[in-house]
Amino acid sequence: MNYDSPLAAYQQALEQGGFQSDTAQHNAVQWLHACHEALHCSGPVTGVYLWGPVGRGKTWLMDRFHQSLRVPSRRQHFHHFMRWVHQRLFQLTGTPDPLHALARELGEQVRVLCFDELFVSDIGDAMLLGRLLQLMFEEGVVLVATSNQPPQQLYADGFNRERFLPAIAAIERHMQVVDVDGGQDHRQHPGVAHPRYWVAQPDQPSALHEAFERLAAGQGVSTEPIELGRRPVPVVRRCEAAAWLRFADLCEQPLAALDFIALCDRFPALLLSEVPNLSGQQREARIARGTEDGVERVVAGDRQLPGLSVHDDSVRRFIALVDECYDRRVPLYLEAAVPLDELYTEGYLGFPFRRTLSRLQEMQMQRF
Repeated sequence: MNYDSPLAAYQQALEQGGFQSDTAQHNAVQWLHACHEALHCSGPVTGVYLWGPVGRGKTWLMDRFHQSLRVPSRRQHFHHFMRWVHQRLFQLTGTPDPLHALARELGEQVRVLCFDELFVSDIGDAMLLGRLLQLMFEEGVVLVATSNQPPQQLYADGFNRERFLPAIAAIERHMQVVDVDGGQDHRQHPGVAHPRYWVAQPDQPSALHEAFERLAAGQGVSTEPIELGRRPVPVVRRCEAAAWLRFADLCEQPLAALDFIALCDRFPALLLSEVPNLSGQQREARIARGTEDGVERVVAGDRQLPGLSVHDDSVRRFIALVDECYDRRVPLYLEAAVPLDELYTEGYLGFPFRRTLSRLQEMQMQRF
């Protein structure tokens, strides 16, 4: 549905009922409306950076803004955008200043970029963004984004963070930073329950069996592996409508967000069984800095890295999988060793997992 403005969309949602009024949201809508008006009146335009805890309606607000635009625009999950950036830079190999060429290309294609879930954890992304954002703004691209963190906390513990500081400066210079925290997670409002999460019971058949049978009704079923990134991934069962996989085969293997994108491209629903308790005590982590050659060894000492728990590599992949399913509206059915609120209670990834937990909870509602 298209709207005349983000403010009109917000007012209509309030008038129709079933939508909770929220002072922080109302403030965010005012800034989005101001950006919308400036874009369509050819005046100076300031982008908008919406940040706050999970479930505050940031994505909903940004989507209403995007739907109301009458200028060329693009709406993407942030990691999809970075995938495109890396692919495009590879294609521009040999071009003088490929990053500038990419920013110029964006400026010719769109007036507005809308990013959902701006979150930086990869050093390669951090190093690119420092200059890319500044170049995009210079090309006249207006940025509207959502994030769980204020700009100053982005990539806070990242290695070589100083390379990312220009990106933070560009965001704060060209965007209005708006705190969207009305104190409640709107995803938890009552709705019609549609369970998609079960705790495995010893000596009992998997609860996913019935769910798969329902999804696969009338279709051919196979146990042939799925190929992701030229790697065969075993399945429990699969059909045209759904793929049933084990956690170890999907999240404990060297797969990446691109593989989960491909998985959601191919299957309208996913089932994941044998999900373990992902919590784990953090262990100390150190990495040596130093060089040596055939003549002498030069020791530069050690630097401390964040301590990771035994599960955190697989948790990163699980977070990426849930994000992709949520963003693409692909139902994700899970069977785990522990209840949902006990799935990850301790570990280095506690902050990003809060968003994952909120999204999994929303997936238990019929509206998803």
